[in-house]
Amino acid sequence: MGEVSAVTVLECEDVAWFRDGPSLAAAARGAASALARRIGLDAHRAAEVALAVTEAATNVQRHADDGALLLRVLRDGDRAAVEFLTVDSGPGMVDVAAALADGTSSAGTLGIGMGAVVRLADAFDVHSVPGRGTVMAARFWNRGAGEGAADGRESAVSGVTRPISGETSCGDAWTARALDTSALLVMMCDGLGHGPLAARASAAAVQAFHATPSRDPEGVMTAVHRALSGTRGGAVAVARIDVAAARVAYCGVGNISGFLIGHDTRKALLSVPGIVGSQMRRLRVFEEPLPPGGALAMHSDGLTERWQPAALPGLLNHTSAVVAGQLLREAGVRRDDAGVVVVKNAW
Repeated sequence: MGEVSAVTVLECEDVAWFRDGPSLAAAARGAASALARRIGLDAHRAAEVALAVTEAATNVQRHADDGALLLRVLRDGDRAAVEFLTVDSGPGMVDVAAALADGTSSAGTLGIGMGAVVRLADAFDVHSVPGRGTVMAARFWNRGAGEGAADGRESAVSGVTRPISGETSCGDAWTARALDTSALLVMMCDGLGHGPLAARASAAAVQAFHATPSRDPEGVMTAVHRALSGTRGGAVAVARIDVAAARVAYCGVGNISGFLIGHDTRKALLSVPGIVGSQMRRLRVFEEPLPPGGALAMHSDGLTERWQPAALPGLLNHTSAVVAGQLLREAGVRRDDAGVVVVKNAW
């Protein structure tokens, strides 16, 4: 069993979603190039990011149903990377390896093929279920001398947020931090309602999560409750993962759903009614063993609970970012902000 010191927890900021449409590739390419330059990627690497995003976005335009591309920033100390996720609702790929082979490029793309996207990316992952949909993730660090970021490390914690249709700010947020060589904390927050005021509540929760010295879910939740007292409040869940003991301690208030996921099973984690920042009852912490080779998922009620691991074969063989993306694709709704965070490969 690994130690937390060997587990990477990268900071993550979702920047913008681009929905399928005639301008998807052009809009995503321009935004990706600008984002890469803004975070300090050199000109050559920024051009490679733009190239890869164009190919992926064009692939979504031509072959996918209800597709979208998410741009975001990952940070590891003073280094930063661009990551993109594509999410679609079908038709899915029967032969993923063939689709990623060099020279497999649809008419009208740049002709580099998805295989070149794999080569350009420092990290790449894709999971596809025929008849359901595909999630793909690619990450790009600088490759200059001394950068050292393209070392193959994968974040054990990742998530995805998506605002309600018509909004640009999302009231859902997640975050995580390693405590030491034996434990890590993760939080999911759903600010009440949607739009800027909900986002303000979630931002306050994230700030309190990182500012508090508390190392247990109950103490963190108490700090978040105080921080949200001047906001709309929200639903919040905090989990502490103890690696050596392979156990999770979970404390939730409101409509945050928590699940321990096996390859074809899931076990619900309990939350109590209330509103953090306003009407928080006595907190309860529940402890459970972590499933070997499994994952912890926490999501807002912007995802329904009508998803099952058995419908997504092979999902746990993929990164936490792709797992989170698949759960959003499978269960996300458009009439509310949606957020999901996944922890895996930490025990």
